[in-house]
Amino acid sequence: MKYNISNFLTLARIIVIPIIVICIYMKEPFYGWIAFILFCVASITDYFDGYLARIRNEITNFGTFLDPIADKLLVSAVILILTSKEVIADWDTIPALIILLREIAVSGLREYLAGIKVSVPASRIAKIKTGIQLIALALLILSESGITILPIILIGKISLWIAALLTLYTGYDYLKSGLRHF
Repeated sequence: MKYNISNFLTLARIIVIPIIVICIYMKEPFYGWIAFILFCVASITDYFDGYLARIRNEITNFGTFLDPIADKLLVSAVILILTSKEVIADWDTIPALIILLREIAVSGLREYLAGIKVSVPASRIAKIKTGIQLIALALLILSESGITILPIILIGKISLWIAALLTLYTGYDYLKSGLRHF
């Protein structure tokens, strides 16, 4: 593995996931804030690791492999812990499930396409989807911090539904692109 700042950021994102999960699981508002801050920092590294790798010409096979895994681990872990705490419950499990299923399906499709040397880069709408999804999860984590003056949980759940709709659209887009190569 080639050590560079981009790969370090990706690894840091993976390492912080258990800490975020534990903080979400704790019942004290203080830990909700810690989880929120760590999740926001981890989400920001998702942008910067790729950006830095490109501008510094440090794109590695390790980073190309690990970055999407780190993203999916972060999102999946947070969705699962918020579901277990019933922050995401009832009808709101539908967008969470859509997001998780799409991540698995697109990962499989990308793995297949990589095997036949076909690259399907993320579209602009997929990047917007990721941003809304991360904002939704950050707000739902923040709802565990004891804030009551703002309807954070409502905004978070609405954002989760919007992210799920964009997830369906981008998932269809990836599938349509990938089916040409079967």
